[in-house]
Amino acid sequence: MSSSAPDTPRQRSGAPAWPAIGIERIGIVGPGLPDWPTTHRILRGEASWQAASTRVNLPPILPPAERRRTSLAVRIALACGHEAVTGSPWPASRLASIFSSSGGDGLTCHQICETLASDDRRVSPTHFHNSVHNAPSGYWGIAMQAPAASTSLCAYDASFTAGLFEAMAQIATTGEPVLLVTYDAPYPEPLLRLRPVPEPFGIALLLTPADAAGRTLRMEATDAPATTLADAGLEALRQAIPTARALPLLAGLAGEAPFDVVLEHLPPLATGRPARRIRIHGNRLATPDEARAHGGIA
Repeated sequence: MSSSAPDTPRQRSGAPAWPAIGIERIGIVGPGLPDWPTTHRILRGEASWQAASTRVNLPPILPPAERRRTSLAVRIALACGHEAVTGSPWPASRLASIFSSSGGDGLTCHQICETLASDDRRVSPTHFHNSVHNAPSGYWGIAMQAPAASTSLCAYDASFTAGLFEAMAQIATTGEPVLLVTYDAPYPEPLLRLRPVPEPFGIALLLTPADAAGRTLRMEATDAPATTLADAGLEALRQAIPTARALPLLAGLAGEAPFDVVLEHLPPLATGRPARRIRIHGNRLATPDEARAHGGIA
């Protein structure tokens, strides 16, 4: 059975606009971006971004046996997801979730391939269960004791926007909040030469039905060029890591005013179909300090 990246939801002439969604909280882990408060200051220009390897600090949310079995991809997803739900008014155990990644767990798949090419072809059971694309979702369910529905997606470089569309559809049909987690982990050589993701990166958004207070995201298809970042280092990350394509959206959320950004979605095809991009209109979030002072969102 073959599969491909999901197409952009169609907006027919005269059809209702895609529904707005609310945004409550953010989690992030990436190179030089260890958490949302730090990233918030950097994106506002209050601190400079410093190149540094990604440090994934997984909180003690898993039993020791499961924690020892986690792969890098799983730890990235759980770390940013946990930050996004910490302090949320919605219990993490009741949140539906979406996990989206451009390539899943390349290191584990590489280790399995090495085993199969060796004299001893017995695959590690831990490697086997970590290799499936919904492994982070399973670990999340264990960590949060969450029996709620979970969806795992892969749409190559469009994995963040594909996850955003899936979240929009679920919120529109259920009226319930959704946790969106997008993540990427580097492949080892020789696969790294073909898929050069330089650093681990994860972003989690706690999304809700449209917020009456105006903390909303509205999306539409566009042919406008993708929004770039003024900081050369952050722009290099945006171009190199699929999950980091969401950084212009986070920059808008960190700012002081309503914003308008364009994210890349699907590339042009050899058949002549043009590239497809997504314009997002939104309002800023409360700053982390404001949220702590008023018990609100961050």
